[in-house]
Amino acid sequence: MSERFVTLFDSNFLPQGLALYESLRRHRADGELWVICMDEGLERTLGQLALPGLRTIPLRDLESPRLLQAKANRSVREYCWTLTSFSFDAVFDRCPSAERLTYLDADLYFFRDPGEILALFEASGAAVLVTEHGFDPEYDKSEIVGRFCVQFLTMDRSDRARELRAWWQDRVIEWCYDRREPGRFGDQKYLDQWPLLFGDRLFILPRHDWALAPWNVRMEDRLAKGKVDPVFYHFHSFRLVQTNLARTVEGGYRIPRSARRLYGEYLTAVERAMDRMAALGLQIPTLPLKKRRFAILRHGIKRLLGRADSYAKIGRKG
Repeated sequence: MSERFVTLFDSNFLPQGLALYESLRRHRADGELWVICMDEGLERTLGQLALPGLRTIPLRDLESPRLLQAKANRSVREYCWTLTSFSFDAVFDRCPSAERLTYLDADLYFFRDPGEILALFEASGAAVLVTEHGFDPEYDKSEIVGRFCVQFLTMDRSDRARELRAWWQDRVIEWCYDRREPGRFGDQKYLDQWPLLFGDRLFILPRHDWALAPWNVRMEDRLAKGKVDPVFYHFHSFRLVQTNLARTVEGGYRIPRSARRLYGEYLTAVERAMDRMAALGLQIPTLPLKKRRFAILRHGIKRLLGRADSYAKIGRKG
C-alpha cells in the first residue's frame, strides 16, 4: 500500500521542505507527499521541479468561508496551525485510494523508514496516531505547549477519525493563536483532551527515541548511552539566516555529541536543496533574524545563562 503524507509551508521554507521530501523518498520509496502551498510562488516552483511522488494543493482550493474568516485575524504562523487539521480532508477528498494519511511538520527529516511507526499504529487497531513531546525534564514545557506534538500525526479514513478531526477543526476555528491561555496554545494544546474524549480511537507512540527533537534528544542520548537512532528528527527552529549560515538550535537546548551527525546530514540535505533551487535560477530564501539594540550584549548574557542560539556554516559561497 502506498503511504500518503501531507505537509504545508510557504516559499520561505522550501529548502527544508525539499529536505523532508528527499528523506521521505529515500526511506519510503512508495511514499507520496502532498504539499499545501501557502503561496502561489511555491506552487509555481514545485511545478517547475516536477518531483516524482510529490503532489500540490493550492491554498485557494482548500480555503472555505469559515477558514477565510479565521484567516482575517491570524498571523501566517497561526493560520498554518489552523489549517493542519483541515489538511487531512484536503487529501482524502482528492485521493480516494488513500486509506490513511500522516501529517508532517515541514522541518522533519527521516533517518529511517516511517513504516516502523505506522506498523505499530496498524497493529493497535486505533484510528489516530499521535506522538508525545517526551520532554527532557530540564526543558519541560508541556504545561504551556501540551503533552503531544502535532509534528507526526496519522489518521485513517474511518468515521472514528473523521469525528475526532471535526472536533479539532471546530476548536481551531474558534481559537488558534500563538499565545498561552488556560487549556489552549495554537492548535496543539487541544490534543491533551484526546485521551479522555477519544481514548479508544487513539494510539500514542510509545517510542520517544524514534521521534527526537531538541527538547528530548539529550535525555534519549543518556538513556541510549550515546547511540541515538531516531526514525525522524524534528529540526525545530532551524532557519537559514544567510545563504551560507543557518541557525540550528534556538533557546539554548543542549545537543549531545551523538546528535551532531543528525545535524550534519540535515545541513547537507538543505544544501542539496539549495543547489537544486539555484540550478533553476531560483532565489534562496533567507529569514534574517531581527536586529535589536544591544544584540551582542544580549547574546553574551544568553550564553552565560545557557540559552544562546546555535549556528552552523553551510558549505556555499555567498
